[in-house]
Amino acid sequence: MSSRRELANAIRALSMDAVQKANSGHPGAPMGMADIAEVLWNDFMKHNPGNPHWADRDRFVLSNGHGSMLIYSLLHLTGYDLGIEDLKQFRQLHSRTPGHPEYGYAPGVETTTGPLGQGITNAVGMALSEKVLAAQFNQPGHEIVDHHTYVFLGDGCLMEGISHEACSLAGALGLGKLIAIYDDNNISIDGEVRGHGNTPGWFLDNTPKRFEAYGWHVIPKVDGHNAEAVKAAIEEARAVEERPSLICCQTIIGFGSPNKEGKEECHGAALGAEEIVLTREKLGWPYPPFEIPADIYAGWSAKETGASAEAAWSERFAAYAAAYPVAAAEFKRRMAGELPANWSADADAFVDAVVAKAETIASRKASQNALNGFGPLLPELLGGSADLAGSNLTLWKGCKGIGKVETDGNYVYYGVREFGMSAIMNGIALHGGFIPYGATFLMFSEYARNALRMAALMKIRTIFVYTHDSVGLGEDGPTHQPVEQIPTLRMIPNMSVWRPCDAVESAVAWKLAIEREHGPSCLIFSRQNLAHMPRTPDQLTAIERGGYVLRDCAGTPDAIIIATGSEVELAMKAAEALTGKAVRVVSMPSTDTFDAQDAAYRESVLPRAVTARVAVEAAVTAGWWKYVGTNGAVVGIDRFGESAPAGALMKEFGFTVDHVVATVKGVL
Repeated sequence: MSSRRELANAIRALSMDAVQKANSGHPGAPMGMADIAEVLWNDFMKHNPGNPHWADRDRFVLSNGHGSMLIYSLLHLTGYDLGIEDLKQFRQLHSRTPGHPEYGYAPGVETTTGPLGQGITNAVGMALSEKVLAAQFNQPGHEIVDHHTYVFLGDGCLMEGISHEACSLAGALGLGKLIAIYDDNNISIDGEVRGHGNTPGWFLDNTPKRFEAYGWHVIPKVDGHNAEAVKAAIEEARAVEERPSLICCQTIIGFGSPNKEGKEECHGAALGAEEIVLTREKLGWPYPPFEIPADIYAGWSAKETGASAEAAWSERFAAYAAAYPVAAAEFKRRMAGELPANWSADADAFVDAVVAKAETIASRKASQNALNGFGPLLPELLGGSADLAGSNLTLWKGCKGIGKVETDGNYVYYGVREFGMSAIMNGIALHGGFIPYGATFLMFSEYARNALRMAALMKIRTIFVYTHDSVGLGEDGPTHQPVEQIPTLRMIPNMSVWRPCDAVESAVAWKLAIEREHGPSCLIFSRQNLAHMPRTPDQLTAIERGGYVLRDCAGTPDAIIIATGSEVELAMKAAEALTGKAVRVVSMPSTDTFDAQDAAYRESVLPRAVTARVAVEAAVTAGWWKYVGTNGAVVGIDRFGESAPAGALMKEFGFTVDHVVATVKGVL
C-alpha cells in the first residue's frame, strides 16, 4: 500500500510536469497543498467520480484557482473523466484543463476560480444553499440533504476585500458545513507577505483573530505537511455544526523543490527541467513525466467508494420518496433546474393580468408586483438585497428571512456587500435547487462587476436586479446616478440586460430571466413612475424579442425613434408632436435579445431604408450608434449627472419632447 506522502507526491509530480510542458502555470500551490489535499479527498470528501452531478456530493472549491493543477490532478487520480492526455494539454487551446479552473470544462470543477476571493464567496453560497435546502426538504429520519462545502484558499484570497464581505456573512448565518483550509505559506507574487530583510510586509493581519471575530471556529497553526495533524483538524471542524470553520495550515510553497521551495520563484513559473530532476530525487519519485504507477492510482481511486456512497444515498432517497412523494418529486425537479410543469401557463396568465391593470407605476414597483405574481409559483426563488430591500422592492408577500436559526426561509439580508452578494448568488446558482436574485442600486453594480462577469463566463442562471436606473433618481446626485453602467453591462458577453418601459415589459423581463437557464440577467428598473403603454396582442408577444414596434405609421416611416425604460414614454410623445411626419417608435428593452433575432425580424423593426433614426436613453450614447447609423442621432448623457429634482435634471440633459422633436427634425 502506498504511503500518504507517496500519494501526495503524485499531485506534485503531475503539477510540475504539466506546468513544465506548458511552460506556463503555478506549480507552487499544488506542491505545497498536496498533503492537505490527500487527506481531505481520501479521508473525508463524499463524491462519486462516476456522477459529478450527484445532488448530495460534497462541494470542493479551489479559491486560489491559479493552483489549478491541484484540482486537475485530484480529479484525474480519483477517477473522473479527465485523462492523462487532458493533463498534458494543460493551458492549451480548447483543452479541458485551462489555466484556471473553469466550470463546464473538466467534470468535478464546481465553479470558475482565478479572481481571488470569489471562490470562497461562491462556497459561502453553496453552503448557504445546502443549509436552506436541508431545512426545506429534510424530514425526521430522512436526511437527503447533508453535505459539506470545502474550500482551499490562500493569502491572496484573504487580502481581497470580498473575502471580508463573504466570511463575515457566513459567520452571521452560522454556516456550519462550510470548512475553509487556508494555505498559510507566507508567499505571494511579490515575495514574503510578512516581509523579509529590507522588504516590508504587506499582509500582517492576525487571520485567526479576524475569523474568530466573524464568529468562525478557527484551528490555528496546523502543520500542513503532517497528515495526521491535518486529519485531526478536519475532524474537529466537522464536529462544529453551528459555525463555519477555518483551518490555518502552515505549508511550504513548492514543497520538494530543493532550490525553489519556500520562495516566490515557484509561485507562477515552471520549475525548469534541471530543478524537476532534482525535485524527483528529493521526493523519491523515480517515474517519468506523467507516469503514475498502478498502486498509486489504486490508492487514490474513489470510483468504488463514490458509487457505494451514492447508492446508499439513493436508497435513503427512495425511502424518502415513499414517505414524501410530492417533496421527493419537487426536490428532483429543482435540482435538475427545471421549472414547474404549469409555469408557462401561469406566468403568461400573470402577464395578461398586468396588461389588464394598465398601471402607471415605477418599474421597481412593477418588479415587486412580478415577484408577488411569480414567487408563489417558484419555491426555488432565493432573493435578497444589499441593505436596500425597501428601495429595491425585492421583498414580496411570501418572503421569509434566513438567519443563523431561521434556516427555511427564501430571502437573504446581505447587508452592504454588493460584490459579496453577487458572488454568493453565483454559488447558490451553481449548487442547484435555487434561482437566486439579488438587488442594489444600478450605480453600485460597479462594486460587483467582476462577479457579474464570472456569472456570464459560467453561463449560470443568476438574476441581478438594479433599481434607480438614471439621473431620474434626482437629488442624490452624480455619486448615485448611473450614466455609463447600462451600456457597459450590455457589453458583457452572455449577459442579458433588460430595461423595461412599463409594468408589462417588467413582468416579461422577469419571466424571461427566470426561464433563461444558460446565462445571467440584469433587470434594470426606475425609481420614478412610468406610464402604461397600450399594446396589441402581437406587440405583447413581441416584447420577448427584445425590440419591437410600439407605435407605427402608415407606409414607410420617415423616421424611427428607438428608446428604452423611462424614455419610451418621451419617445411616444415626441412622435405625436411630429405632425406631418410618419414616425415609428421602437421600444427596445433588451438589445442583446433583439440582436439575437433573425435578420428578417430585425429588418422588419428597423428597415435599412429608413436612415433617419434617433435613439433616446438616459445613459452614455456609445452603444446606440450601431442602431442609428452615421445619419442618425442619440439623445443621451455623455457626462456625469447633477444633484437636483428629477424633473429639472431631465430638462437640463435634454430629455424633453421639444429636444427629441428637434433632434428628429435634424436627422430628417
